[in-house]
Amino acid sequence: MRVLCTATGSPSHGRALLPLARALAGAGHEVTVVTTADVAPVFAADPVTVEPTLPRIDFSAMGRASAEAAEAAEAAGADTADDDHEAHLKVLVDRLTGDMALEGHRVLAELARDFRPDAIIRDGMDIGACLLAEQLGIPQLPIPAGTVNILDPAALLPALNRLREQLGLPVQEEPGSLYPHGRFDYLPAEYSFARFPATVLAYRQTTVVDRTAGLPDWVAELPTDRPLVFAAVGTALPMFREVLPPGTPLPVGMTDPAEQLATIIAGLSRLECTAVVATGGIEAAGGVEPAPHVHLTDRLAQPLLLECADLFVTHGGYNSIREAVRTGTPMAVLPNFGDQLPNAARVQELGLGRHLTDTDPDAVAAVCRELLADRETAARCRRAQLASLALPDIGQVVADLEKLVA
Repeated sequence: MRVLCTATGSPSHGRALLPLARALAGAGHEVTVVTTADVAPVFAADPVTVEPTLPRIDFSAMGRASAEAAEAAEAAGADTADDDHEAHLKVLVDRLTGDMALEGHRVLAELARDFRPDAIIRDGMDIGACLLAEQLGIPQLPIPAGTVNILDPAALLPALNRLREQLGLPVQEEPGSLYPHGRFDYLPAEYSFARFPATVLAYRQTTVVDRTAGLPDWVAELPTDRPLVFAAVGTALPMFREVLPPGTPLPVGMTDPAEQLATIIAGLSRLECTAVVATGGIEAAGGVEPAPHVHLTDRLAQPLLLECADLFVTHGGYNSIREAVRTGTPMAVLPNFGDQLPNAARVQELGLGRHLTDTDPDAVAAVCRELLADRETAARCRRAQLASLALPDIGQVVADLEKLVA
């Protein structure tokens, strides 16, 4: 088979795709990953062809549009987090189904003329790949990602049909035409974070993402007489911080990641534990200084450290959620934007941790203290881990995709 894959957004999207692409390439199939310059390094050590030619998301335009949406919502009397979240989703849909979709389709169509793919595995934010699959009459499935979980196919359908008309494709009546062959996931159905039903091909979450990344030597010297708490802000927030020009407003509902990091460091400094905080290369706001038991590092092999962590303080990105379920690690979720807010609510609903709604450092420390002593949450996390481990190996994707192509 020849499989065309796409990944856009932040490097976390590339890591969600990587196990699928790696399994297919390892089975001898020809895999080409079309992505952005930001995400391309994720695939550097794997036997796939990488084309860093997809257009980068215009975060500056998203920030401006989000600010305008927030002002309009405020003028209409809306002032809740739910209203901010819905405004963010509207801005996201407008961006995904606008010029970005047409430009992405153009890039992919040019490559497909020579590559002649048999199937497409696409980023959940890549609508251009969905349109190309319809033109070529081949199956397409989105990768496990937060965007797929939260976007309503029915809300996307009118804009998707407008794009179809522009490209001379038949319009569709079914919202499920967004992913007619189903979608991929790395969580069991009973622990799904998806809001909308679809056929799901689920596989066991792998702890091996970057084959060259291990834990640094200093981790082995950490004290083990207290609970180990790992905290991370993910890759999307630092990337936003890096690419947005000075003075550009953050997307509606988004907190400055430097402020969020300061909250985490201050909270863990008040907790009796050994803490490791992956900062993503950003500096905490306000010059907050970590206590001696709080160790800061730019980046770390998160799936590895989670294997021995007693608690995970996370921004609630979908990669991080899945990795914590895979290792049975309770979560304290401090969400920022996008799917992170519904993810935090779902973690609490499933009893796998808590949604941190009070960002006072004392309150953060109190919730973490409660979770470290909560045997019932630990037991539920263990059950979720066992269900995750019972999923098929990622290698099953080869037979599943071959069947769809046939």
